[in-house]
Amino acid sequence: MQFSKMFVLNMGMLITIAYLASVFYKYIVIRASSRVKQISSLFVLIFAGWISTVFGFQLNDEVVFDLRFVPLIVAVLTYRQPYSVIIVGVGIGLTRLTFGINDATVAALINMSILGVLCAGLNIWMRRSDYRLIVKGIIVILIVNVVNSVNIAIVGVIPATYFFSHIMPYTLPVGILLSLIFAFILRDFQNEQNRILLIQSTNRLLSVQKEELQKAQIVLEDRAKQLSIASQYKSEFLANMSHELRTPLNSVINFAQMISENGDTMEQEDVVRFATMIEHSGQELLTLINDILDLSKVEAGRLDIVLEDISIAQLTEDAMTHFQLVAEKKGVELQLVKKPGLPETLWSDPQRVQQILRNLMSNAIKFTVKGKVTLTVSTKQIKKSGILSQWIVFSVQDTGIGIAKDKHQSIFEAFQQADGSITRKFGGTGLGLSISRDLARLLDGSIELESAEGKGSTFYLYLPLNREKMS
Repeated sequence: MQFSKMFVLNMGMLITIAYLASVFYKYIVIRASSRVKQISSLFVLIFAGWISTVFGFQLNDEVVFDLRFVPLIVAVLTYRQPYSVIIVGVGIGLTRLTFGINDATVAALINMSILGVLCAGLNIWMRRSDYRLIVKGIIVILIVNVVNSVNIAIVGVIPATYFFSHIMPYTLPVGILLSLIFAFILRDFQNEQNRILLIQSTNRLLSVQKEELQKAQIVLEDRAKQLSIASQYKSEFLANMSHELRTPLNSVINFAQMISENGDTMEQEDVVRFATMIEHSGQELLTLINDILDLSKVEAGRLDIVLEDISIAQLTEDAMTHFQLVAEKKGVELQLVKKPGLPETLWSDPQRVQQILRNLMSNAIKFTVKGKVTLTVSTKQIKKSGILSQWIVFSVQDTGIGIAKDKHQSIFEAFQQADGSITRKFGGTGLGLSISRDLARLLDGSIELESAEGKGSTFYLYLPLNREKMS
């Protein structure tokens, strides 16, 4: 009966240690690395085996009966590494030596070492077996208790016959029963710990999802704002476009109607003048339509590029001649600067290069009330992706109204202008820069801008001189 009472006391101590270990793990060890967790658990199990011996049943001065093998059963059920189970068994055996070195303590060391090796094998069997966990746990508990009793009878200091007849009938069933109870308590501890970990993991996941939802909400709000701005720009664009289309179209209709109704009585000079106005309005209308068609072709990827040798001198002279009369009428000085080292020809699409230059120069003259517009041609070496290449640079500088820094990107977008009211004041659809940027990209080049509000603007058109090698 004393065995049973002392074993129950052992079980109480083991449960207390298990609870304290659970609290220690929950509030301290859980934040540590996996290696620290592993080492901590080994120390706890070995310490539990030692405590079980301290509060064991003292049969005589040397022999102690206790449940020191129960932590080893816990190791079998929880660890994934067999060597950890062996460490627990040998470690508990070595703690028995703290009570002195004699035949009983050496026998205890041998017994626990044998059980450690046996439990390591059971650990491997458990991970490979298809039985339910509860069935495997019961089998492990029965085997460990039986082998423990056999080891005590064989290597212990108590005669085997006396042990089998007077001690084992009490210790074996009580040991099995208490081991089962402790295993179920441990299982409940594990389930509770798993629930806590699951709750913590769910909370972290919910926190991450909350942050992602907040970020997504910010992105959606930003996109909604962009859509609202785009819708506003498109509305302004349509208003400007309708005005720009109606103006030349009305001129064509009105002048044609005047000639039709009064052709017999009108002077020849008036007829020629009206016809000239009709032609001029028709050209403006055609230019607008071409801009819209070019933009749609570029966006659809259907704009053809025809490469050929272009005379740089002829290209710049044509651009200057085209705008000379317009600049003179407005009182704006037009200037051409050619830097040294220019090649004679450029391999590109002459129509598209001329279109870009005309858009840039047209804008420069349009937004310059007084002063000058300068077209500068130079070459520049630029290193991209570790490759040094030669570029020709056309810069169009004006002394006009300038562009605010926060509008440097938006003016290149279709349907967007630096200021919607500007197009009403100066005319135009605002598509020229968007088309020019896309054409420059098709020619493997780019357009850059330097400008400040009230201080004029400079647009740079970069085109590769070695385009054949790049393509």
